Amino acid sequence: MTPILSSIHMPALSEHVREEVGHELEGATRELVDLSLIGKQLHWSVTGRTFRSLHLYLDELVDSWRELSDTVAERSVALGHFPDGQARAIAESTELAPIAPGAMDVDVVVRELVSRIASVAERMRARMDRLGELDAASQDVLTEVVRALEEQLWMARSQLAD
Repeated sequence: MTPILSSIHMPALSEHVREEVGHELEGATRELVDLSLIGKQLHWSVTGRTFRSLHLYLDELVDSWRELSDTVAERSVALGHFPDGQARAIAESTELAPIAPGAMDVDVVVRELVSRIASVAERMRARMDRLGELDAASQDVLTEVVRALEEQLWMARSQLAD
């Protein structure tokens, strides 16, 4: 009997391509997990006159980032690459600046949020482009991530005070 993880049951990509795509998807997964953790920190830290609406909006964003990270990770696993999304792996690979603990005014939270979403969206777009050279199905997964992040960025940017 052939083991279930044998290459005969894998998508029709070379082992080298599957590995490279898996690493790109793992990086994307980790960034989305990190973004969700930062979003939760902002959620707990926000204060100010429009606290409630931003507090609830941050929960919506965090839920979205968690769902997107799951979709990306599952694509990676479908290719035979099992991503590491544990806290230690996230901390070792993050490119996002941490959020200082403590209360933050609504305007500060929005600026921090915009900065983080823009940073992740830019790197996701680069990963998406790279995957276009390797695997269109995996690129399609990141296309959806980029679409979601860029829409979220637009909505967050619209809240910036002039």
